Amino acid sequence: MIFDKKRVLIIGGTGSLGKVFVNRVLKGELGAPKKIIIMSRDEAKQHQMRMSYLHKFVATEEVIYNNFKNALEFRIGDVRDYADVCSAIKDADVVVNAAALKQVPTCEYFPSQAVLTNCLGASNIVRAISENNYPVDTVIAVSTDKACKPLNVMGMTKAIQERIIVAANVLNPATRFICVRYGNVLASRGSVIPLFHEQIKNGGPVTVTVPDMTRFLLSLNQAVETLFAALRSANRGETYVPNAPAATILNIAKALIGDKKIEIKVTGIRPAEKLHEIMVSEEEATHCVKRGNYYAILPMLPELRKHGLSESAALKKEFSSQDTALDLSGTVALFKKHKLMVGDVDLSHGEELLR
Repeated sequence: MIFDKKRVLIIGGTGSLGKVFVNRVLKGELGAPKKIIIMSRDEAKQHQMRMSYLHKFVATEEVIYNNFKNALEFRIGDVRDYADVCSAIKDADVVVNAAALKQVPTCEYFPSQAVLTNCLGASNIVRAISENNYPVDTVIAVSTDKACKPLNVMGMTKAIQERIIVAANVLNPATRFICVRYGNVLASRGSVIPLFHEQIKNGGPVTVTVPDMTRFLLSLNQAVETLFAALRSANRGETYVPNAPAATILNIAKALIGDKKIEIKVTGIRPAEKLHEIMVSEEEATHCVKRGNYYAILPMLPELRKHGLSESAALKKEFSSQDTALDLSGTVALFKKHKLMVGDVDLSHGEELLR
């Protein structure tokens, strides 16, 4: 199994995705890891995550924090810093890069900072493995639908991250470099659902940018399952994409408001924001194949196109959030399934309570 007796490094592992990923890896879904190394630059988030594992049982042993000795190891470090990356990667068999500047407005105001984290960070990972011959088996990078036909800085830098990771396969044949690309993670930090919950809690109004705007929606667990699927099956240079549902921003607001008498206020589209997201572009559709419940975008570089050439293209057009948008009842059903209605989300942290 992928993680059995392996050292797993997750960079940016104290975020919403990282927490659920670590929980599920510790449960042994892909084998029992020898160690999970969580690297991030936020000591407060690390401390909070570390404390959350005190007195919790995983399998037959208690996970008690004793750094560098037990299953979980926490490291302060920054993906932007080459020395930090080298220090962490030299002990890893599998590397997950979840470090990112992901807020669209933040990246617009501080584009150089987005480049440092989202682009230089990925380059540092590849450089560390290449220059030091570290025996890393797999590197998987977390990307976003905004990287597809990017309009904003966040998407542009994530698109470059994808290209850095895919191209790394050419000069590093001993390591498999792959990506996952997906849309908005339901109720993750900074997403719209915690904002709507807070606005509803305070009596409104609920602020909607553009009523007909659509977004792909995945739970944190589905995001982790996409990572697991790629780790199990992706060939070098492939990008895995979930076949995800979507919803309009207006229906998201209405589903959460329910029968409460709360005003919806339209505020207008934000700078560099798309009306609809695209998970697979029309150009990528020609080399996008089906892999179980996922799409796999094959690499464009001819040196890496050894797999999937005999498979038929799975899409005839771009895969847009406009194509899979649920109606109001479908949006309500999706939120109920993932326990995202009012009262199911911890508003103090804005994170999904899925474990």
